[in-house]
Amino acid sequence: MALFNLTDLRAALPRGQRLIGLDPGSKLIGVALSDVLLMLASPYGALRRGKLKANAAEVAAIARKEGAGGLVVGLPLGMDGSFGPAAQAAKDWAMAMGEATGLPVALWDERLSSSAVNRMLIGEADLTRAKRAAVVDAAAAAYTLQSALDATAARG
Repeated sequence: MALFNLTDLRAALPRGQRLIGLDPGSKLIGVALSDVLLMLASPYGALRRGKLKANAAEVAAIARKEGAGGLVVGLPLGMDGSFGPAAQAAKDWAMAMGEATGLPVALWDERLSSSAVNRMLIGEADLTRAKRAAVVDAAAAAYTLQSALDATAARG
């Protein structure tokens, strides 16, 4: 399945459908969910990263349960905006996830999402390292999805 421009993906979603944000890490995949108005992203949880087919089945089940019609996958660009091996791996994974789930996919720059979330969890929520580890993946997915929603929101 081809990757979508996020603006086009958002415009093609039927009214009332949500977007799922995914932050694929080496051990966990952070999952976030937008509201039906595509204004607010919330952490949803994390999936243990495993075989693509199994992870795709989990993502597809979330999409059916929550009424989601597309995926936004975090793209780990280099700090200078360069497209390196990690970005290529994320792009390949996103394309395979879209193919396996049958859902349209867009990529979104995720630079600094995990560090921003960690700073917030330390500074504002005062969570210990162990407690942060349990929520940072889903929160990073929500941070990336919220950034995508804000950047593509209709201006009125």
